[in-house]
Amino acid sequence: MAPPRPLTSTLALSLSVILLLLLSSTSQAHNITRILAKHPELSTFNHYLTVTHLAAEINRRQTITVLAIDNAAMSAILAKHLSIPTLKNVLSLHVLVDYFGAKKLHQLTGGSTLTASMFQSTGTADGTTGYVNITNLKGGKVGFGTEDNNGKLNSFYQKSVQEIPYNISVLQISQVLTSAEAEAPTAGPSDVNLTSILAKQGCKAFSDMLIATGAAATFQTNVDGGLTVFCPTDAVISAFAPKYKNLTTPQKLALVLYHGIPVYQSLQMLKSSNGVINTLATDKANKYDFTVQNDGEEVSLETKVVTAKITGTVLDQDPLVIYKVNKVLQPKELFKVVKTKAAPAPKEADAPSDDNADAPSEDDADAPSEDDSADAKVDDNGVSGLMKGGRLVVAGFSLCIGVLLM
Repeated sequence: MAPPRPLTSTLALSLSVILLLLLSSTSQAHNITRILAKHPELSTFNHYLTVTHLAAEINRRQTITVLAIDNAAMSAILAKHLSIPTLKNVLSLHVLVDYFGAKKLHQLTGGSTLTASMFQSTGTADGTTGYVNITNLKGGKVGFGTEDNNGKLNSFYQKSVQEIPYNISVLQISQVLTSAEAEAPTAGPSDVNLTSILAKQGCKAFSDMLIATGAAATFQTNVDGGLTVFCPTDAVISAFAPKYKNLTTPQKLALVLYHGIPVYQSLQMLKSSNGVINTLATDKANKYDFTVQNDGEEVSLETKVVTAKITGTVLDQDPLVIYKVNKVLQPKELFKVVKTKAAPAPKEADAPSDDNADAPSEDDADAPSEDDSADAKVDDNGVSGLMKGGRLVVAGFSLCIGVLLM
């Protein structure tokens, strides 16, 4: 009879199994933009997934199928000059909320199936118009058609681009799926009156600043393409008023533009970014950027002058999101940077310091340090953060295994 296995070996084996599971789970993260970037013939489709913000939604989901269309086929739908919201509806038909690999397409039960698209799952589609019919035809041909297209299969399977079972499958089809419902005119987010919303949600003073500086027009024109707004509440603006009055007219404009990001950033996207963010005020040499940090559910915006926290969400309707912040965001281009002080020597503990006599009095305690690493690039889709976290856990388990085996 074989002797019992030593306890340390058993623990090491168990940890090894957990390690493999962790590696498997972290590998599930996908990035549709990177997948499609490897295929130049799909570049137009890839571009409009980003413009319509569908790319971020695809990356947040699991068990999904993307029906990609090449550049020539995309030109047909672009020739209709649809608005961005309407184009989003059309492209949403090409994102199925189920997994279909190439093998599954040719093994459909009954030879045909009806599956929901992201257009259907948003509730925008009327009835079952957001469903896509997939039929395995004779000769190994597979057809695709929308439910409101009178049963016509107007597009056909061409090849598998990439499959990560059963997380994401990217398949190329021959033509854009046609749907009268999806192509119907859709009211754009630019119809939203941004300053009116701010005024009604406790940010009237900030709304007045937008109008007075002329920044309101810049904010409004960025809504369709994606806009994130950080609005200080009326009480915050009131406390900041003395500093604001001392700014020149161009400086006031820059300060207000600094509170906008020309892309849609959901709270989850901000939490996963943890890096440098450019703003509407960013202009070549004038960076006008800040860094995002998060601690659990709390998201902070660090400008090297102040650290503001997001205290609530006023509106979140992609491509527009508005957050309330507890401080005015003060860029280092306009205000003195508050540097982190080194701990004083024991003999000088009682000596006063005049290093920051001219710096803004507020926020000294929580001012961020001058860390150049904050200029690192950010993964817009948050995948890198997930992978880094997975590698950290894996490293920890590896260390445990090494200790047990010594």
